[in-house]
Amino acid sequence: MYGVDGNGDDEPLFRPYAVTGGRSEPRYHLAMETLISSMSIPDDEMAMLTPEQEAIMQLCRSFRSVAEISALLRVPLGVARVLVADMSDEGLVRLHQPRLSQGQPDLNMLERVLSGLRRL
Repeated sequence: MYGVDGNGDDEPLFRPYAVTGGRSEPRYHLAMETLISSMSIPDDEMAMLTPEQEAIMQLCRSFRSVAEISALLRVPLGVARVLVADMSDEGLVRLHQPRLSQGQPDLNMLERVLSGLRRL
């Protein structure tokens, strides 16, 4: 969420925590490896989304992790978590939480996240 100023330098279009009302943590735990997919919504509802929500909806047409969303939008991880959690509460996105067996993350899932991060 950066723009280019007259000097060719990247500068933020907004202060990241302004879009979350100053919150840096979501209301519930949202791991950075949680996969997100956007829900289908009517065009008239799409027109009412904030620019950040619209960007997340576009990105999550295919599965994206919270970490990928943060990196691609160039916002802090805490901001991405709050935005995604709020969108989930509004029914805009679906969360695909990793299933932990005996406290250990799924190796397949970790490899997919790592592969996605390397592509960034």
